[in-house]
Amino acid sequence: MSGKNESTASKAVVVLGSTGSIGVSALKVAEDLPDRMHLVGLAANRSADKLAQQVEATGVKHVCLYDETACKEFANLADPSVAVCCGEEGLIELATLPEADMVLIAIVGTAGLRPALAAIEAGKDIAVASKEILVMAGEVVMKAAREKGVKVLPVDSEHNAIFQCLENREASEVSRLILTASGGPFRELPASELSDVTVEQALKHPTWEMGQKITIDSATLFNKGLEMIEARWLFDVEMDRVDVIVHPQSIVHSMVEFIDGSILAQLSTPDMCFPIQYAVTWPERVANTLKPLDFAELAKLEFERPRYEDFPALNLAMQAGKEGGTLPAVLNAANEIAVAAFLDKALGFNRIWETVEKTMMALQNIKQPTLEEILEADRWAREYAKSILS
Repeated sequence: MSGKNESTASKAVVVLGSTGSIGVSALKVAEDLPDRMHLVGLAANRSADKLAQQVEATGVKHVCLYDETACKEFANLADPSVAVCCGEEGLIELATLPEADMVLIAIVGTAGLRPALAAIEAGKDIAVASKEILVMAGEVVMKAAREKGVKVLPVDSEHNAIFQCLENREASEVSRLILTASGGPFRELPASELSDVTVEQALKHPTWEMGQKITIDSATLFNKGLEMIEARWLFDVEMDRVDVIVHPQSIVHSMVEFIDGSILAQLSTPDMCFPIQYAVTWPERVANTLKPLDFAELAKLEFERPRYEDFPALNLAMQAGKEGGTLPAVLNAANEIAVAAFLDKALGFNRIWETVEKTMMALQNIKQPTLEEILEADRWAREYAKSILS
């Protein structure tokens, strides 16, 4: 991880993606710990009404709407004391606010990449909930953070758990990073029935309440595949040392196996407020009002191997992570297009994997790409995936 183990005072935080599930949880943490976290900027895609409610509740004076139309409408209605900015440039403006200590990036998709790099360049710590940032450009982002001496703190429950288990230990001491997966709603569904899965069924996640894109990714296991690549860059380990185990209860958020055979795990009730709080208050632990874990209520914790053949997302992610270059960006982009088509009921559930694999096979991979080459690979993959679907 980047940065020094410094004592955490009250942090001024910008939340990019404040109206999504992660953003809403972040606002709960700020409300619960007002002496440790105060909000100075909020950004949303197009949920102007919800953003307006958040501005009223928090008193934030800097906001952004990514959607230009929604932004102009919001600006016409906003209090004159609130500074409103729009689009990607607006996200970058919020990410570089002089008064901000940390930028929490919870934007689904690729829109958070440039703001993340801008925040790093401005010397801000970043808390990452958007997998795409490190999947697409993990090498670029982590190198920039090292050069600027800023921290990249994980907010995904799985990566935050690994971060807690590692406690600044060297990567050479790690045998395996073990990411836990709920298995999604189709964990026990026969492979022959996956082609008949409906959108409504796929959106019924057994444990977490999340946005539509990430919920479908959890059903296909692409969410876990993206997390494998993200872990590779966050913790500086090879893909061969990143593993996945299915854990339906979602109580053990992830584990680290060390070279001496010892395994450390992080457990808590499934609530995103826990990892968000730890990212903000690290290296300190602070009391809160969140529900503690009651082992007597749990009864049992189950673990099983993923169904790699039936859910090929993990194999595709492992391939992309090992080869590196622009291939992870292509995997991510093709998956976004395929998921959008599935949500529009224009693509079968099992064809999400097929679309991603075909797009990956068609790529001429570029090793050690520049940011522009990564973004071009992303653009190309989206167009190629659309051509497959059409």
